[in-house]
Amino acid sequence: MSEERIRNITHKGHQILLVDCTNCDVAEMLQICEMVPKYVTAQPRGTVLLLADFTGAHVNREVMDTMKTGAVYDRPHLKRSAWVGTEAIPKVFFENLKSFSKRDLPTFHSREEALEWLVKDE
Repeated sequence: MSEERIRNITHKGHQILLVDCTNCDVAEMLQICEMVPKYVTAQPRGTVLLLADFTGAHVNREVMDTMKTGAVYDRPHLKRSAWVGTEAIPKVFFENLKSFSKRDLPTFHSREEALEWLVKDE
């Protein structure tokens, strides 16, 4: 089930890795967070455009710990990442994730807004 939540989509001719966590429970979130690095690190360094949608997702400390590890591991392969639905993530967890991963994690109100930002200047 989790495999279909991580897939490539195309927006304005650019390939974007969509990590769709919408309405996931904690168990699904853990599976997805563990799988994302294999998709990201399969791509050349500095090339991945990633859109993560957390709308309605359930996040706890264990999910965040797994996400933090992946965020550090993925960092060299990412060109840009955009996050949607981060209201589902407690603010203290999100700030800790940004600090730990040494990444700017831009957030957006909609997927469309995030997609536009990911491909601008491309």
